[in-house]
Amino acid sequence: MKPIVTEKAVMLIETKNILVFELDKRMSKVEIKKQVEEMFDVKVDKINTLIKKNKKYAYVKLKQNYPAIDVATKLGLI
Repeated sequence: MKPIVTEKAVMLIETKNILVFELDKRMSKVEIKKQVEEMFDVKVDKINTLIKKNKKYAYVKLKQNYPAIDVATKLGLI
């Protein structure tokens, strides 16, 4: 699981409380949710996935009382 740092991804972090990750195509939404919650000590609201050019991306929306900007700062993205 690798965080994505593009202009669009940073905008999603700041405006919609969404983190974007590139991950293994075989991971299910349940596995993604469990891994994100354990790694960053947050609660996940919902997950959208996208497969593009043989890569899988997860758009992970965090619950309102868990700011994505804090997680991004811990990861050194912002």
